Amino acid sequence: MKRRNFTTLAAATTLGVAAAPALSACGSGGSGGSGDGTSLVIWHYENEDSAMGQAWARAEEIFKEKHPDVTVTVEKQTFEQLQKNAKIVLTGDEVPDLMEYNKGNSTAGQLASQGLLEPLTEVATEKGWDQKLSESLQTTSRYDEFGLMGSGDWFGLPNYGEYVYVYYNQRMFDEAGVAVPTTLEEFETVLQTFVDQGIVPLAGAGSEYPAGQLWYQLVLAHADRDFVDAFQLFDGEVDWASDPILAGAQRFADWVEKGYLAADSAGLTAEDMGTAFIAGTYPIMFSGSWWFGRLVAEMTDDWGQFLFPGSDLTIGSSGNLWVVPANAANKDLAYEFMDITMSQEVQDILGQKGGLPVAGDISAIEDDKTREMTENFTAVNDADGLAFYPDWPVPGFYDQVVSAMQSLINGSQTPADAMAELGTAYATGRTDLTGE
Repeated sequence: MKRRNFTTLAAATTLGVAAAPALSACGSGGSGGSGDGTSLVIWHYENEDSAMGQAWARAEEIFKEKHPDVTVTVEKQTFEQLQKNAKIVLTGDEVPDLMEYNKGNSTAGQLASQGLLEPLTEVATEKGWDQKLSESLQTTSRYDEFGLMGSGDWFGLPNYGEYVYVYYNQRMFDEAGVAVPTTLEEFETVLQTFVDQGIVPLAGAGSEYPAGQLWYQLVLAHADRDFVDAFQLFDGEVDWASDPILAGAQRFADWVEKGYLAADSAGLTAEDMGTAFIAGTYPIMFSGSWWFGRLVAEMTDDWGQFLFPGSDLTIGSSGNLWVVPANAANKDLAYEFMDITMSQEVQDILGQKGGLPVAGDISAIEDDKTREMTENFTAVNDADGLAFYPDWPVPGFYDQVVSAMQSLINGSQTPADAMAELGTAYATGRTDLTGE
């Protein structure tokens, strides 16, 4: 699938986007106009065998048990179709009652600011969703009148999460005589040990999202929640000529110079990175939970996982959102289905299948690796440590970040110069969004 931003990738790889018929503003599944409580139309883009697909299938069964007289129609769309056509479709009367949609300023926020989504604040309070979700998870649920996430009314409900962490090859760690690090300094010692043995330690990809995520995590290692709020939510000023941004960029450049990251990785894709790690070419990969299932299925070497050491902040967010179109006919039924996906039973299915539930019972997860991934996510979530993604703040920032990382990898710019260019793009986008 074509990858245009970090959010898109997380949705596509973690959620398992399915092929589906093209959207149509007058599609056969539209519910607008009935409003008699006898039908519920749901649009989502999950494969049947994905964690979300299996969990939501059980939610459908539970809903039907409670409402045997209601006809439930689940229409499969694709991520790209909803991204491209949602605004057009939702301005009409033939809309679904409930829809999965991407979170963020330029997606759910845009639809909310245009009056195309139903506010959910009262429902969230009534059903206790505001008590089940941490503040960082709630960030992607709430949007102000300009469509900026983090404040204002609820317009969406996430029921799973995603985050970025370190995968490592256990065989290569054992052969090198290194252990899982607990501090950033220990991590750098591990990286240097591999370099001393003639091994490039980090699988990398500069032509897509991975390099930018590594840079942002190194920034976060020098940052606090105030920085994240300023950078992501425009709650404060961001200085691109000083720390933590410059410290993260300098450390990234140092890692390249020391050989921790391959000099030719500027032209590699995320797929290149992942397949090389799976093949045992590199001992370490820093990437998202969306790779988990693939490693389970394809990697023959034993492997492990750990949170990026030396930082209280972790790249990640809620998963995509359940949203209710403003023109939906059967909103109350949609709210009930949403609430069922937050139930213990459905959340536990998400957990057992590797879907990172937001309110599941970790002890119910039988697989050790799946349980560890979920425990680590829960620890981050409980500490309000989710710091979102580096390209989220302003439109078009993804391409700017990719370009900056490529310049740092190939040495064509200094960290200060690369961050200055990023800062200009960020400031322009921020002004365009806020008028300030």
